Amino acid sequence: MKSGKTLKKGTPDMWLFLITLFLVGIGIIMVFSASYYDTLSSDPFEYLKRQGSFAAIGVVVMLVAMNFDYQRYRYLYKPLLAITLVLLVVVFLFEDTKGSHRWIPLGIINLQPSEIAKFTLALFLAVFLSRREANLNDLRGDLGRIIVVLGLVLGLVLIEPDLGATMSLAGMSMVILIAAGLKWFYVTAAAVLGGAGVVFVIINSEYQMRRIMGWLDPWADKADTGYQLINSLYALGSGGFWGMGIGNSRQKLGFLPEQNTDFIFSIIGEELGFIGAGLIILLFLFFAWRGYMIAVRCPDLYGSLLAVGITTSLVFQAALNLGVVTGCLPVTGIALPFLSYGGSSLLMSMGSVGVLLNISRYRM
Repeated sequence: MKSGKTLKKGTPDMWLFLITLFLVGIGIIMVFSASYYDTLSSDPFEYLKRQGSFAAIGVVVMLVAMNFDYQRYRYLYKPLLAITLVLLVVVFLFEDTKGSHRWIPLGIINLQPSEIAKFTLALFLAVFLSRREANLNDLRGDLGRIIVVLGLVLGLVLIEPDLGATMSLAGMSMVILIAAGLKWFYVTAAAVLGGAGVVFVIINSEYQMRRIMGWLDPWADKADTGYQLINSLYALGSGGFWGMGIGNSRQKLGFLPEQNTDFIFSIIGEELGFIGAGLIILLFLFFAWRGYMIAVRCPDLYGSLLAVGITTSLVFQAALNLGVVTGCLPVTGIALPFLSYGGSSLLMSMGSVGVLLNISRYRM
């Protein structure tokens, strides 16, 4: 904390609070619209009820976190890191879903450990790097320890396999390290090694290679590897400027897979058009601005780095999702924060925003 100034607790950032609620509200509406003809049961309102319930719980979690002093999380990072690593191992004990071990079934909700890992890594890095004795650029010391922890978490997520979540975690961690003062030599080295690692994984995975080929030329295999991207582009293109209207999407009628989860933005573009899709992008940009302003104004390094981590995690994940559905990036399973259907993602995202809102309450 900076000397000579008094820390004052004020009101949370209401713009960030309202942006989050607005995105969640749009998400509930669009999840219902996208899933009305593809329900979990005979009840066409099944997804609406479930997402609405998750959102209601998420609001409570966000409000509780908003009023819980973020300084207290300092003492939780070690047990939380241990729990996260255990969950990332336990997930392999359960049957895979579409060839991937990403969820732990708990009845009313499927727990996704990689979602917990996002907050855990942000907290670990914020606490570890804000210590007085921290020496980030000592490869044999603190930097080496950080690399070990990142290697464990990212490695476990990668072998699920979940390349999208791995990239999201790696991107968030790198931004925190840069904000903390990591030398550009190490940044460049990490980028080169990370890129080489991704290429190695893709080359040695027939499944990933087929995805890459389907991304480079989706029309060459439009019935298989290019199918999802082609139908996503059809949806976005069909929306035009004003959209076809809520509920009027054609691609959700059995053509676009994962239309209420990873590809919810495609349905938004089809039903709400360029105006609606553009609004979502602007809201995430506004979210990034408010989040990073909170980090800049935070009175201590720990809170500032934690705010950077939370903001980057959500915004970078959104950017990855938008890149996938628009064909700018290869297809990989990654949800759009606040909007995609899913309890783990929504609850963790809203809880993280609650922590960010609590950080925003403290001023010099």
